[in-house]
Amino acid sequence: MTIDFYAWDTPNGRKISVALEEMELPYKVHPIHIGKGEQNSPAFVRISPNAKIPAIVDPDGPQGQPVSIFESGAILLYLGEKTGKLLPRDLGERIPVLEWLMWQMGGFGPMPGQVHHFIALKDETERRYGLERFMKETRRLYAVLDRRLADREFVADTYSLADIAILGWAWRHERHKVSFDDFPNVGRWYDALMARPAVKRGFAVKLN
Repeated sequence: MTIDFYAWDTPNGRKISVALEEMELPYKVHPIHIGKGEQNSPAFVRISPNAKIPAIVDPDGPQGQPVSIFESGAILLYLGEKTGKLLPRDLGERIPVLEWLMWQMGGFGPMPGQVHHFIALKDETERRYGLERFMKETRRLYAVLDRRLADREFVADTYSLADIAILGWAWRHERHKVSFDDFPNVGRWYDALMARPAVKRGFAVKLN
């Protein structure tokens, strides 16, 4: 059955489009124009109580009943459990996937997101303070990722939900004013993932 996918063309939206393609799940995109405030409509808030994209409705959820899920990390974990793909069953193998997924959700998303915000400000005083603070932390997080990838192909050894979650934000590295020349291991990882057919499809699907 087809999953209803509510999204916009953002890093968090692209995480889910890539995951759906990698897991070969049928889905229908419902664009939610966040610039026009469509995320605040009562119909969408019933699906996503936090009024944020992405969200999904799976008509074939647990026990065959429909289920709605919001928050990109929760959606990724649900899809991994549903399909048995990109989320190891073995607890020892699953731990690094969960660690790096939470790393992305807690840091490598919120911090670059603040860079996106402050870069757009016209007031130079506000802009300078915010960029200095959040760009420093964003670059620190890129350095953490670069060290992690120094001796491995993927963040959790095998390709997983964690890679997809992080990729959604690394996709915006130019907007973060980050060059992969400074983080070559991240650059190698990024290029390898972006060359995957399912990833290409996930980024090509129209979300707006």
